[in-house]
Amino acid sequence: MSNAEPAMNLSQKSVALAGQASDWLGNNSVDIAIAAGIGLVIALLLLGMRALGGRLISRRRDHPHWPIIFARVIAKTNLFFIVMASAELVAEHAATPLPFLRVIHILFVIAAAVQAAVWARELVIGYVEHRVGADEAASTLASAIGIIRLLVTVALFAIAIILILDNIGVNVTGLIAGLGIGGIAIGLAAQGIFSDLFAALSIIFDKPFRRGDAISIEGVRGNVEDIGLKTTRIRSLSGEQVVVSNAKLLDQQIRNFAHLGHRRFTVPFSLVYQTPPDTLAAIPDMLRALVDAHDQVRFVRCGLTAFAASSLDFELQFDVHVVDFEQAFGARHLILVDIVKAFAGAGIAFAYPTQTSFTAAPDGSFVLPYAEPKKDADVAKK
Repeated sequence: MSNAEPAMNLSQKSVALAGQASDWLGNNSVDIAIAAGIGLVIALLLLGMRALGGRLISRRRDHPHWPIIFARVIAKTNLFFIVMASAELVAEHAATPLPFLRVIHILFVIAAAVQAAVWARELVIGYVEHRVGADEAASTLASAIGIIRLLVTVALFAIAIILILDNIGVNVTGLIAGLGIGGIAIGLAAQGIFSDLFAALSIIFDKPFRRGDAISIEGVRGNVEDIGLKTTRIRSLSGEQVVVSNAKLLDQQIRNFAHLGHRRFTVPFSLVYQTPPDTLAAIPDMLRALVDAHDQVRFVRCGLTAFAASSLDFELQFDVHVVDFEQAFGARHLILVDIVKAFAGAGIAFAYPTQTSFTAAPDGSFVLPYAEPKKDADVAKK
């Protein structure tokens, strides 16, 4: 008898529900028809919004700005959510029996929780791709964005499942505690991976550099070839590929040469002490004319800086208004060659380290290290 009683109770409940449904349909046919019409209009409006979002995406797929992000969110609206949202909004107006209202509400909670997770995922991923840019998302940080999508999906759907269970009367306290402990354990075990992942996120949002940029870090200078989930690869000027952890990379001082308006070169040079003062005074103007004769080059300053042990030291500064280092290097080379030619034509001698020794005679007079030049009177006598 114990096995037959539950089956009998279930049969009686089914008969009772069928009777309530029959009475509800018979007594509220007009209200049901009105509610069904209103629900159909609501469903059609939601379907129209979803279709509008898909149309916006197809027209401007390559522009991941905010209108397209919201269009992607709307386009991800599920048909089951549309049906249950319409039913939830009109069910009470049709005098629906409580058991049926309870079923509609539970199904609506499930649909709404899952739909909210999908919308939130599209919003977060769309914002990340917006910050990265369409080209970057397709190439340099594709792996990082894939991991971000996975983590966001897992987190949001876990929250959705907890909300669903809580709304249908399940005690989720133990489940939340278990998820928290598990999350802490995973975080401690994969601390290095997550630190590099968050560093990749910092690169996404802060954009200290992009692929192709010329950067300089401690001991390394080159072009960024790839920005991955854990490491960044740099092709150094000497040819080898340098792989740097994202977390360690952001801990260092980074110099980005990609956004230079110009490159400033400082050229020191030295002249001999026998250079006439008038020539020394004319050198800045001479070099100004030489530098300004080159395209995309601007003279900054030039002048005498020091009296060294065996030279008069000068310093020349000029700006080369090109981004590419090879072009700037070539412009500096041409300017230096022009300076050498100009100095040679004007009889201006560059200095090099020299030392002169003087010998003293027994009476204290200096003995010159070279033959004393003869006076004009002596030459005339001969």
